[in-house]
Amino acid sequence: MNDRPLVFIDLETTGTRTTRDRITEIAALRVIDGQVIERFTTLVDPQTDIPRHIQQITGIDDAMVNGAPTFEALANELFAWLDGDAIVAHNARFDYGFLRNEFKRAGLDYSASVICTLKLSRRLAPQQRHHNLDALLKRHGLGDFDRHRAEGDARAMLALWQYWQQQHEEAQLETLIRAQLRQASLPAHLDPARLQSLPERPGVYLFYGENRAILYVGKSVNLRSRVLSHFNSDHRNDREMRLSQQIHDLEWHETAGDLGAQLLEARLIKELMPVHNRQLRRQSRLVSWHWPEDEPAPWLVDDDSINLSHELTLYGLFRTRKDARNALSQIAEEYRLCPQVLGLTSGKGRCFAQQLGRCAGACCGKESLQAHASRAQAALERLRVQQWAWPGRVAFGETAQDGKQVWHVVDHWCYLGSLERLDESELVSLSTQKARFDVDTYKILNRFLTRQPEQVEVRPLA
Repeated sequence: MNDRPLVFIDLETTGTRTTRDRITEIAALRVIDGQVIERFTTLVDPQTDIPRHIQQITGIDDAMVNGAPTFEALANELFAWLDGDAIVAHNARFDYGFLRNEFKRAGLDYSASVICTLKLSRRLAPQQRHHNLDALLKRHGLGDFDRHRAEGDARAMLALWQYWQQQHEEAQLETLIRAQLRQASLPAHLDPARLQSLPERPGVYLFYGENRAILYVGKSVNLRSRVLSHFNSDHRNDREMRLSQQIHDLEWHETAGDLGAQLLEARLIKELMPVHNRQLRRQSRLVSWHWPEDEPAPWLVDDDSINLSHELTLYGLFRTRKDARNALSQIAEEYRLCPQVLGLTSGKGRCFAQQLGRCAGACCGKESLQAHASRAQAALERLRVQQWAWPGRVAFGETAQDGKQVWHVVDHWCYLGSLERLDESELVSLSTQKARFDVDTYKILNRFLTRQPEQVEVRPLA
């Protein structure tokens, strides 16, 4: 690529969120044949305070950027200066994401070919563990640069580039660069070969960080397209950017279909507790409303009752008692039920809600307790937890596109595991597991049973 200009670029910013944080310094060096022919360097007013820990890293404080141009003010000049040339950066997704978002705010659609020296280092020296810029400068005995300032880092990258040109055949570098340009959207730490075998089938995928730390578990009916979609939108999404920067490896497990993928995803998230999963990893104790016979109001029951007393009629599944009481309060207000009779408020005689016309008067004899209970139970029906329709375990047979069938074994909404065949010995091994009721699995199965696909067979087990 010696005959084409390359722009070695580095940015300093107020943080790592490409859509919300701002650039504080830009340094761009246009290079041909290893020589700098033009440079664009400037401090940038981010129009927000620079966090103290960022000031300590970069040495750029609020006073330094006071009076500097805003990015919007210099956007047209920089856009023209870059002129569509390929850019070179270390962990290039970071710099490229910031540039695209800053230009977008200024009304400009910026795109360029991107070469990442972090990715290139991983390909040139896969046996090495560390590929950050400090480690590379030390490993190759390169000079002292003003690190964590934009121009110092840009010149450090150029020195590294020149070192590689001396140490490696031009054809090898050219091959690696062209391959990288074809796969520009992949995370810097992830070996592209790991994606080559991704199937276009249903399943669950796992992203791992450094030292095999679990980062994220996801599912899809098309593993290949879903995994790649994480890397196509990271410059527009802070969460995807943070995830992409940390990914070092991935693995996946194929399933027969969407039901198997959902069940396995919910289980793995709770077992592995990935740092980037939010909803499904919560496994707090559950509470629910139960209305005992001949009682004027429902009672709150906890996990033990939900897990063991399967004959109870339950209304709603809540992660906290507060959530449960809020749900009942909303129904009481909607149907003019008495919060005092329902146990939501204390007191005797006419309640405050009745004085406001929001209670039909069960608290003061205007409505009988029997009539009130009948209305309340009818109102609660919309929260009713569906009863398990079988006396024990059930196997849901899900058929894949290739005709292969997998059985998902469930007992009273508790997912026990999946089997390729309903072999007695394997069923016995599943029965030894301690089943714990999980609200997410309940919701998955309940949705599935509501719109049961034709390709799924339901087989009760003895």
